[in-house]
Amino acid sequence: MTVPYLLRRLGLAAVVLWAAWTVSFIVLYLLPGDPVATMASGDGEPVSPSELDALRARYGLDQPLPVQYVTKLWAALHGDLGTSFASGQDVRTAVAQALPPTLQIAAAGLLVAVVGGTAVALAATWARTPWLRQVLASLPSLAVSLPVFWVGLMLVQLFSFSLGWLPSVGDRGPESLILPAVTLGLPTGALVAQVLAKSLTQALDSPYVTTARAKGVGAAAVHLRHALGNAAIPALTVLGYVVGNLLAGSVVVETVFTRPGLGRLTVASVGAQDIPVVQGIVLFAALAFVVVNLLVDLAYPLLDPRVAVASGSTR
Repeated sequence: MTVPYLLRRLGLAAVVLWAAWTVSFIVLYLLPGDPVATMASGDGEPVSPSELDALRARYGLDQPLPVQYVTKLWAALHGDLGTSFASGQDVRTAVAQALPPTLQIAAAGLLVAVVGGTAVALAATWARTPWLRQVLASLPSLAVSLPVFWVGLMLVQLFSFSLGWLPSVGDRGPESLILPAVTLGLPTGALVAQVLAKSLTQALDSPYVTTARAKGVGAAAVHLRHALGNAAIPALTVLGYVVGNLLAGSVVVETVFTRPGLGRLTVASVGAQDIPVVQGIVLFAALAFVVVNLLVDLAYPLLDPRVAVASGSTR
């Protein structure tokens, strides 16, 4: 991977972050309702028009929209994401405090997705019985079609209410992480399984695999050593999308299981029209997306050295 290519990717990452911030700014400020009135009415006491005007001036909402955009964008470029309308807390602090529980769920969900998706893909391409291969190949399509909230509710009904094995809500230790992780990882793992199974099928029909078999290499070695490495590259490509799924799914999962985190903060902030906090969360999600995609690009040569050669000669 050459330096100009890396610089281009960093430039594209900056454009993505700017676009995410700009789109969220436009959408949030065009929503019906008055965020200042919503904030001021939170305690139930009447607020005079002069007090509302003072609050708008305090948060810069009395300025024309283009002026607000330029002012807030300039502040964001300097690391200032503003102050929460609802709590008065610095947005970076609010996001940082809500982040650890979400990262915990996302990491556990990603582990479930990668392990489960890889296992299903390997089993589907390993099976010799046609009907079993067909059943295993159909599982990812079924799992992708299941709504996340429905999966979560069914898991709670079975493992919490019926069997009593696992807690249904809250954060009560490692055991309370199992159901949210499975709920979040199931549709993501199905996507990984779909892509990896298709890539494995193509790789197993490749000439180098045929040559390995002719040399007497065993089926396990062919699958794991010769085919899986090349087949993993397309699956790795969807990792950026997977991270987006995990962050989006955390909103639903944290609501279903009543867990703290970015998901519940997002729901609360949207309901309160807390524009700075919502923009901070959107910006963080976009940053996670571009960082993961950059890391995926850097990981390509580790799986296939030809990628490094190609990037050095063509870029």
